[in-house]
Amino acid sequence: MAEPSDRKRNLLKQHGCLHAKADRVQDALFSQSEFFDPRDLVQVRYEMLRRVRIDGISVTEAARQYGFSRVAFYHALSAFSRDGIPGLFPQRRGPKHAHKLTDTIVVFMVHAKSKDPNLPVPELAKMVRDQFGLSLHPRSIERALSKARKRGRVTPS
Repeated sequence: MAEPSDRKRNLLKQHGCLHAKADRVQDALFSQSEFFDPRDLVQVRYEMLRRVRIDGISVTEAARQYGFSRVAFYHALSAFSRDGIPGLFPQRRGPKHAHKLTDTIVVFMVHAKSKDPNLPVPELAKMVRDQFGLSLHPRSIERALSKARKRGRVTPS
């Protein structure tokens, strides 16, 4: 059976909350108490903000003690001010949605698939490239068609 410490580490990693620079956390609370865990990114960010806001230490000192840059401190402060604790959770990088796949392109693909349910995805990608001048990854096309199916735009092939 996994140690409780290993279980927590695995859960933090699974949820994207494992602090990659836990070894840089220098605040004594994190070495003197089991309650404070330098691997817990959300806890570390919160404590860093609290130390500046409540204890009055400088932003530069807090960033240094918690293994962050000043820019990272201000990002965390902004996110916390806007969203509270959930703002301290790591955010997914990159596009948040299929920005290339406009409704027009999805309708085009759905229409093409409805005309020929056996149309291979690479051929559909070529049709989109020829029609719209847009190169799409086959997996993006599959996801878009699946989503369209779920929304009732097309019957399953």
